[in-house]
Amino acid sequence: MEQDVALVTGASSGIGEALARRIARAGRHLVLVARRIDRLQQIADELSHTAGISAHPIAADLVRPGAARELLAEVARRGLVVDWLVNNAGFGTAGRFAELPVERELDEIRLNVETLTELTGRCLPGMVARRRGAVINVASVAGFAPGPYMSTYAATKAFVLSFTESIAVELRGTGVHVLCVCPGFTRTEFQEKAEVDIAGVPGFAWMSADEVAEQTLRAVGRQVVLVNGVMNSVMTSTLRFIPRGVLSRVVASLLRPREAA
Repeated sequence: MEQDVALVTGASSGIGEALARRIARAGRHLVLVARRIDRLQQIADELSHTAGISAHPIAADLVRPGAARELLAEVARRGLVVDWLVNNAGFGTAGRFAELPVERELDEIRLNVETLTELTGRCLPGMVARRRGAVINVASVAGFAPGPYMSTYAATKAFVLSFTESIAVELRGTGVHVLCVCPGFTRTEFQEKAEVDIAGVPGFAWMSADEVAEQTLRAVGRQVVLVNGVMNSVMTSTLRFIPRGVLSRVVASLLRPREAA
């Protein structure tokens, strides 16, 4: 007998792990996807015990061409059906674009954009046919503005935001919910991996991954775009009134590396 699952990418830490834990508490079975199988297994064992659900860890490097297709084939082989898809896997890079390794930038686009699009495209037809399901795409407040010194990251998140809003319109009346989650500064491993200077970010600007996950689950089926946190929501609402040229310079002043100042 097939088992409906929520497939969560990037589930080994940060927002992905928090979302997996919150979804488990809601009683949904899980497929946990990331590269670190040891960490995934630990989380799966814990959630299976504490939440009484089935959690299936699958190690996958989703940057690799063909990995998304192979992942879904493995999910199907195990008799699992993706009822919820959580596209959380992604990473960011920081610095002057001309000085960054272009191969890493292309990997960023593949994971943040191509993999998200492929998984969504391969899972949606089944959801529509069953007339139920949800796609949750994790973007960022960075998707609302140009991002000098994080140009590729901001551009990928702008794609995720626009893509999610567009397919949400197409899916009205199908029974499938679509949500784009846009966190601001969240305490995860992201900043360290992206080598972002966060020394000037005030404490009140930060949220926890658990807070983001809780808001996300409450928003499914109720809205299409969720900007996490009141301050972030107000900020993104005012951005539309600022000329893009001015906005680019403001963002550059915030993200400029010390050596570029």
